[in-house]
Amino acid sequence: MDQESLKLLAEINRAIIQYRGLYAAWSKEHGISYHELLVLYTIREQGFCTQKQICDSYLLPRQTINHVMLDLRERGLLELSPEHCIGREKAFVLSEQGRRYAGSLLEALNRMELQTLETVGTQNIRALVRAVLTYDEALERAMKACE
Repeated sequence: MDQESLKLLAEINRAIIQYRGLYAAWSKEHGISYHELLVLYTIREQGFCTQKQICDSYLLPRQTINHVMLDLRERGLLELSPEHCIGREKAFVLSEQGRRYAGSLLEALNRMELQTLETVGTQNIRALVRAVLTYDEALERAMKACE
């Protein structure tokens, strides 16, 4: 592989790692783990979450998310949502205490993300999403082809 291609691949990987790192740093600064943030983010987006949903969405080990969700349930922040359960997969929503807890965190995150969106621009963010999803799909196909 030529040096320019190697450099470009290193740049995309570094950018993705830095992007994730910024969310991890934000989480730590606000007293939660990055994985806890992903659970709250998913509930904000979907209204509920299952362990499988989070593991599939973020490509995380089930054991990691199981631990996070168990901790959130023990702290009274998540409760079972029978109407959202999918087969044997348990679904959870925020409890009243969880809504209060997540509300201020997600509000702070929303402010940061909206400020970023205003700075970068909606068109640029849409183009970024398309480009990253295209890259993800191509990378996944290449991984399967190499198996």
